[in-house]
Amino acid sequence: MSNLRALQPQARKATHAPFAAYEPGYVHIDVKYLPQMADEDRRRYLFVAIDRATRWVFIQLKSTKSARAARAFVAALAKACPVRIRTILTDNGKEFTDRFVTTGERTPTGQHAFDELCAALGIEHRLTRPRRPQTNGMVERFNGRIEEVLRSHHFLSGQDLEQTLLRYAWLYNHHLPQTALDARTPMQAMKDWYRRRSDLFQKRPHNHPGHESPS
Repeated sequence: MSNLRALQPQARKATHAPFAAYEPGYVHIDVKYLPQMADEDRRRYLFVAIDRATRWVFIQLKSTKSARAARAFVAALAKACPVRIRTILTDNGKEFTDRFVTTGERTPTGQHAFDELCAALGIEHRLTRPRRPQTNGMVERFNGRIEEVLRSHHFLSGQDLEQTLLRYAWLYNHHLPQTALDARTPMQAMKDWYRRRSDLFQKRPHNHPGHESPS
């Protein structure tokens, strides 16, 4: 991780249309399977959130891909994010909602843990269209970066894997300029938004001396 240049994305031809402009507070969330380490008895899951306007990311590793885990992740996200989150976009996975029904597979209850917490926090929970993963493409592309980290590193343990991913998320937020942000880092973009629209924030964004610890 000492060579930041090695973590820069490779130049590639654009294969997607740019996202519509949004103010900070519109967050994409997804879950990624992680490889099982030698000292682990099961695979873990990486919960990922990314703010559409600033590309600021927040990640946590969870032992299960459950509604309870998703709810805990959003609670930690709402506390950690400098911006007041207004909208969350997820797919239709069972960990996120029971509103999506196909051929009687599920019956909406109105009491799904993730939906209930979003409502309690005043967050609108939107769902992607079925079989349209590109709708949540922003977080999918960040997951692609995570996949590059997984392929290029040898991990000695589950703890080693977790610390590497947390370290990468911190580097991404504070040290990796993004083309979509006019060569600014996500934290620089967030600070620029704060100077213009502090009303969108619940606290002042600032640099951290090290990576964010899991809650």
